[in-house]
Amino acid sequence: MADPSSYRPTPGEIPDSPGVYRFRDEHRRVIYVGKAKSLRQRLANYFQDLAGLHPRTRSMVTTAASVEWTVVSTEVEALQLEYSWIKEFDPRFNVKYRDDKSYPYLAVTMNEEYPRVQVMRGHKKKGVRYFGPYAHAWAIRDTVDLMLRVFPVRTCSAGVFKNAARTGRPCLLGYIGKCSAPCVGRISAEEHRELAEEFCDFMAGRTGTYLRRLERQMVEAAENMEYERAARLRDDIGALKKAMEKNAVVLADATDADLIAVAEDELEAAVQIFHVRGGRVRGQRGWVTDKVEEITTGALVEHALQQLYGEETGDAVPREVLVPALPDPVEPVQEWLTGRRGSNVSLRVPQRGDKKALMETVQRNAQQALVLHKTKRASDLTTRSRALEEISDALGLDSAPLRIECYDISHLQGDDVVASMVVFEDGLARKSEYRRFQIKGFAGQDDVRSMHEVITRRFRRYLAEKERTGEWADGEEPGVVTEAGADAAGLAEPSASTLTEEDGRPKRFAYPPQLIVVDGGAPQVAAAQRALDELGIDDIAVCGLAKRLEEVWLPGDDDPVVLPRTSEGLYLLQRVRDEAHRFAITYQRTKRAKRFRSSPLDDVPGLGDTRKQALIKHFGSLKRLRSATIDQICDVPGIGRKTAEIIVAALARAAPGGPAVNTATGEIMDDTEEPGQQTGSPGEPVSTGAPDERRGQER
Repeated sequence: MADPSSYRPTPGEIPDSPGVYRFRDEHRRVIYVGKAKSLRQRLANYFQDLAGLHPRTRSMVTTAASVEWTVVSTEVEALQLEYSWIKEFDPRFNVKYRDDKSYPYLAVTMNEEYPRVQVMRGHKKKGVRYFGPYAHAWAIRDTVDLMLRVFPVRTCSAGVFKNAARTGRPCLLGYIGKCSAPCVGRISAEEHRELAEEFCDFMAGRTGTYLRRLERQMVEAAENMEYERAARLRDDIGALKKAMEKNAVVLADATDADLIAVAEDELEAAVQIFHVRGGRVRGQRGWVTDKVEEITTGALVEHALQQLYGEETGDAVPREVLVPALPDPVEPVQEWLTGRRGSNVSLRVPQRGDKKALMETVQRNAQQALVLHKTKRASDLTTRSRALEEISDALGLDSAPLRIECYDISHLQGDDVVASMVVFEDGLARKSEYRRFQIKGFAGQDDVRSMHEVITRRFRRYLAEKERTGEWADGEEPGVVTEAGADAAGLAEPSASTLTEEDGRPKRFAYPPQLIVVDGGAPQVAAAQRALDELGIDDIAVCGLAKRLEEVWLPGDDDPVVLPRTSEGLYLLQRVRDEAHRFAITYQRTKRAKRFRSSPLDDVPGLGDTRKQALIKHFGSLKRLRSATIDQICDVPGIGRKTAEIIVAALARAAPGGPAVNTATGEIMDDTEEPGQQTGSPGEPVSTGAPDERRGQER
């Protein structure tokens, strides 16, 4: 625990101007980002008597080891910079809202030649119009099914669309009138785009004009005695009205607004947002966050606004945003929202009427979401805490292992040997810190030696970072570890510096775990411990989990630690081990598949897939291509003499493959043929064993 006075800036050093400040821990990781109208006044609040600070603020300043700041011109710039840094550094003590689910949107892909209507989740893509979010995907599909009668926009995938265009026959929706079938040329691309634009206008709330136009066309058709057309228009109007009824009118004045409500207690806060367009609720979403800092309702609202509109522009930011409490000060936030939209945005608290009544409904939803979240999480938090305590007691650790790293080795009969590192923090997987390794120190199958290499490389990087950032204790010698030595370790990940004075992202290998778990028994544990001893690291615990009886092995012990089968600690170790195994074997299979698809032609510069396929098609197999002369290769369209010479040289350097095998019968094929390469991609080898036999020896 650090003393805040040890890094407190000297009096007069902090400027009295707007800016953004960052607290860093002893590993130079950014743990808190804040903004202030006056940096001097705000930072002074953190360096008062610890007894007078809020417990969470006290925890933050005692975890921090330094503070730095950046001066900006206005409070709006401070707001923008704060949002950017929170998104970039992911500070542990900042309020970060996370969706409790991935909400589905109704999306129209206006960036395609023939726009498609579909359900989309995840990050928004450029050039795609989004409507929602919706609580359920089936609600979107019901709405689209009604709308397609009037707006027969394409809904099929790219594969179905191309197949219909190739065969000249539309899909079922084209036959029943729910698709205009641009795939077979029933309408042009321009006409289909206009149809998609009308669909988007209707979904955006501009419904009255379109309905009146349809009603006018229906009357004209009836007057002209075109009764069938009038009947179709009547049914179209009914379908659109039915689709509109699915979104109840909540604001009679056709308002476009977002309503944000917050329910909170001392530890957590839940946020609910209702998206109202054209007076109707078009979408709803919710977030829950831990209150890791002392924060007011207005500040929670400000963070929610950053999360909600930080990546949005134009009409995605509504004209009116209704909140339960205003940020302090409100002017920079309102100016920031106006800049995101491009026109004036009203940010206010509703006081009376329909908007206040709707805000009460949103508030009830937020309160229910918080209660539901606490009900779900209570047992989960208790279970994880108990699991960490059981592991600490069983292994004799000084404290609960809040960060656990697990390593596993994977290979196929000694080929493509790889390793994985997975990270669990507070009993939960932290996938952003997973890492993969290629075993390069030797060839062949040796799990113990591989484990020693991986642990050495991982913690050599850690020591290199520790030496470079000046974290060595007084009188401690860093040994011979250098940046060059770390880079020479051959990590699969890029070897760029991970934590610098300007960069505090929580990534790479800069943070040590409290516990290392290896997949294996006593030999693997001994190898991991030996690697740590050779590096002079003595403050990290090591254990291994053997698959046979789920025994926990400790370095130097002749007998394993046997945890009860009902132990939460054992369950957690099993989850960590299984996740490491999954991550390793996925990487190993990817490498194997890539190797199987490789070809000597890959080494020829400038030779793309089209010309590779032309070569294989011309000669029939890679073996026949090897025996071809330069003049024969030049006969292939697109292959010049210089390229032919390079191809001959590349094939001469490559070792010839083994005999082709019929995988169905096991029969060795004629030496003049390579059937596996005639039908597959260039250079694709033929399996020399039954698939089940090879899979059984994969680890």
